[in-house]
Amino acid sequence: MSQVRLPCPRQCPVSRHSAHLSRDIVNTSERGGGACRWDGWWLPRSRSKGPKAAVAREYGISRGWVHELIRRYEAEGESGLEPRSRRPRSSPQRIPPWVEDDIVELRKTLADQGLDAGAHTIAFHLTRRHGASPAVSTIWRILSRRGFVTPQPQKRPRSSFVRFEAFQPNERWQADMTHWTLAGGEDTEICNMLDDHSRLLVASEATAVAFKAADVVATFRTSAAAHGFPASLLTDNAAVFTAGPRGGGLCAIELECAALGVSLRHSSPYHPQTCGKVERLHQTLKRWLRRQAPAATVAELQAQLDWFREYYNTVRPHRGIGRRTPAEAFAARPTAGPSKSGLVIPTHFRVRRDRIDSVGRITLRYNSRLHHIGLGRRHVGVRVLVLVADLDIRVLTEDGTLLRQLTLDPSRDYQPHASP
Repeated sequence: MSQVRLPCPRQCPVSRHSAHLSRDIVNTSERGGGACRWDGWWLPRSRSKGPKAAVAREYGISRGWVHELIRRYEAEGESGLEPRSRRPRSSPQRIPPWVEDDIVELRKTLADQGLDAGAHTIAFHLTRRHGASPAVSTIWRILSRRGFVTPQPQKRPRSSFVRFEAFQPNERWQADMTHWTLAGGEDTEICNMLDDHSRLLVASEATAVAFKAADVVATFRTSAAAHGFPASLLTDNAAVFTAGPRGGGLCAIELECAALGVSLRHSSPYHPQTCGKVERLHQTLKRWLRRQAPAATVAELQAQLDWFREYYNTVRPHRGIGRRTPAEAFAARPTAGPSKSGLVIPTHFRVRRDRIDSVGRITLRYNSRLHHIGLGRRHVGVRVLVLVADLDIRVLTEDGTLLRQLTLDPSRDYQPHASP
């Protein structure tokens, strides 16, 4: 009959029981552990249930586990009592290797193109590709295991931000400027306008020089022609958006919004978080532009912006709107519009650029008939922006100064000059 000597049960943990040791069932007192009141207690190992039951009670384990440890010891010696892996021999629910390869391939492809390549975006593309996708948490674990995720514990948690979002499309637009450098080192400026509710990128226009007041109005008008006028416009305090910091008065976009009944609001100075949605768009856009061949001209840059706007609006799922595309979110609800009293939204409007000729006039075609509008010889050679809303016409200089406002008389070729 073999014998087992029991050391102190508080020395070390067992592989399956945190407060005990598998070696406690064999003679281990000779290999250290110090003197103990259990030394000298020799327990006969037999088929009797009494001693084994006593060991199980003393160590707080089951009798079946005692029998298992004895069986391992008799078969393998002390090596049989080493802790063993509890990993199952098979995992029927494990993600197939080809799905993991798809996830990694999507991650690399999207990242190389400068596009969002997070777990949510990969899940969206997998669903479109295969009709189903693993859980976002599963994709995140696969990316972490493959070394694609860098922990950033210093980042401020999303839950700490105070968020606001318009309830309807066109309830609020956000507009802001950002800069980009061409291949030859020339600086350009990009004007982005974003719908606050759906994140639809309604405008992304580039210019070789700084945007002027008339350029902002032209971009706003062009966007409204495609998507409708917004109820309000939110911007920062740049000079092209407000004349307030320069001693009062109104700039071109302020005059335009007032005429259309659009509420124009500005963020607090030095607080870009108020316009956070369009600021975050700048980051997404620039990350994508860095992955593209550098544009040599403004025209090439504009072509890149047009491609990005189409992709951003119709292909890329947006995390902030439930993984839908901005175009889907924009079409899901009725759009809002200007609501100030006395507003009449024109049924036809367009924006035109011109230069005042040598006799102080510009030309405008209406219903296939050419009309001449007098502005005065003192403005000869000045470049102007012509805003046409049915018969209502306004002529502004590129810095936003109103030169003339009139109602076109379709029966007359020449529209006599009148002061604004």
